Amino acid sequence: MNRSLKIILLLFLAFLLVLIRYFENSLFYDPLISFFKSDYSSTKIPEVNTVSLFANIAFRFIINTIISLLILWVAFNDKGIIKLSSFLYAILFVVLIVAFYFLFFNSETKSFLPLFYVRRFLIQPLFLLILLPAFYFQKKNKKLKSSSSN
Repeated sequence: MNRSLKIILLLFLAFLLVLIRYFENSLFYDPLISFFKSDYSSTKIPEVNTVSLFANIAFRFIINTIISLLILWVAFNDKGIIKLSSFLYAILFVVLIVAFYFLFFNSETKSFLPLFYVRRFLIQPLFLLILLPAFYFQKKNKKLKSSSSN
């Protein structure tokens, strides 16, 4: 794949992530968005349809994960990176959704920050911001080691 096509695809995929964030209120059921924008430290978690909330958070995580994996594929074109990233995303999802479940049902007033941050990791493609530079530096170091051994 030539460089300009790669850049266009990466920009398009990044734009898709921006669109998901921009239209989050109309695309996903998440009353916690407005809850965390308010003075949440002095109120209780609003009444929510928990099945719908968890399903929408999972759906959003899956959409962001698919786009993130496509970004990694376009950037590196390496099946090993995609397999490892898929595994890491699956582990991350299980750990975070269990943590979110526990925090959602056990958070008391004024202690919502852990819930906020766990939810943020579930609904935002933050893991991509960790994986992209990590794989870039890994590839760069491999190239340096292979060129220095010649």
